Amino acid sequence: MTELCKYKLLSPVSAGESDDLLASKSADDGLRRIQALLADWLRMENVVVLTAAGTSFSAGGRLMAGGRTTNLECQVLEAVQQCALATDAAAIIRNRISLWPAEPKQGPVGFEEWLSYLFNAAELSQPEKSPIRAVNWKGKDADGTDCDANPDAATMETLRALIERAIFAECALEIDRRELSEPDGKQTSGHIPFLAKLAARDTNLGRTHLFTLNYDTLFEQAMEELGIQYFDGFSGKTNARFDPAVYGLDIYYPGDVAEGRVRRFDKFLQFYKLHGSIHWQADASGIMRARHRDLGFAASYRAADAAKKAEQLVSPNFESISSFGILPTSQKFARTLDMPYAHLFRLLHARLNQPQTFLMVLGYGFGDDHITRIIETALMNPSLVMLVVEPNPTSAIVQRVRRYQSLGQRAFVLTERAGEGAGCSFQVATFADFAQNVMPDVKWLDDYKRLRNFEDQLRKVEDRPSGEPVAAA
Repeated sequence: MTELCKYKLLSPVSAGESDDLLASKSADDGLRRIQALLADWLRMENVVVLTAAGTSFSAGGRLMAGGRTTNLECQVLEAVQQCALATDAAAIIRNRISLWPAEPKQGPVGFEEWLSYLFNAAELSQPEKSPIRAVNWKGKDADGTDCDANPDAATMETLRALIERAIFAECALEIDRRELSEPDGKQTSGHIPFLAKLAARDTNLGRTHLFTLNYDTLFEQAMEELGIQYFDGFSGKTNARFDPAVYGLDIYYPGDVAEGRVRRFDKFLQFYKLHGSIHWQADASGIMRARHRDLGFAASYRAADAAKKAEQLVSPNFESISSFGILPTSQKFARTLDMPYAHLFRLLHARLNQPQTFLMVLGYGFGDDHITRIIETALMNPSLVMLVVEPNPTSAIVQRVRRYQSLGQRAFVLTERAGEGAGCSFQVATFADFAQNVMPDVKWLDDYKRLRNFEDQLRKVEDRPSGEPVAAA
């Protein structure tokens, strides 16, 4: 019996075929069909990619939903609770944790909303001219007693700082560079193959525009590993400052003479961090600066239990961490009215309304209303094609795209074909699977991996003690 394709590609009814373009196709035929469609879409003039938390999960990132071991709120608040908190701050955290589901596999939701109230309360009492000394925190603990918290400005500021540090540490992810030097290269977070295949687009077409909602720097790390040049809105090197004018620039090879023909540099894209980044920080004058720091100190934090995490949160390594980006609160929309965020969101809107646009949505749960509104507005663009990659065939995301399709829009969703009665494996149509196995292959990535493997072998020979025999290849 022929094995059916493990993917489903749900299409608009107006496509003139079955709503599943891979129905009844074998594994090989189905994959070829997806790759052929992707190859056509990637030849469109304007390619836009939108990524969110799901693209970082395979690299150790946390989610806004899911069980306690992967839930950002659980990881953050369990660590903060172990710190030496003031009585009022401890009561606030204890009250929030009391609302978590009893089942560990079912994590809490609403972290954004809760953080909004917390940080708004901190802002109310922070300015010297504020007439508010403290706020009364309502709610009950797990045992039914009143929360009874009236934190003052100093207590709220300390609590806020600890939460920000914990979020920073959970997002301080690093690329596993072994995937470039190991011969098989099967284990990947997806960032390196994804960017390599994006960068292989014909340079006669428009440049790729990659937008991400993530704070982590996994995409930046992958681009540097691959030698991909990018503009991220900052100019300068040692103390880069946000300058939106750089998005109007490109990179070319010079001509042979001053008036000679110039050619576009092959490996280049435009990169936008819509919610900021862990390496962004506003200076005293309010200008946004970008400076990368060593993230190695945070690896031990993510591997530790809550008590050990609490010890690190108050260590010197973490005391230098201050506010960054747009924290995951429901006030994100208001923050996007400031620079640089206002400019970045305008650019997303403008990009999606260009003719001949292909939009890929990866790892995004459509939970940010301000982003979703921009996407839904862009669906009015008659030449836009949207592909949403979602591993869970029963998720609300699939149903949302179905509603878009019912309006006659050119929206597609790639998901898993789960057998009757079977649950989602979360191994198919993930970001890593899509990047490694679905996107059309490019030869230069394989060549690059072989070169890195060769360099790694040479380094091992150079580092071995004198007289030690060389292992056979």
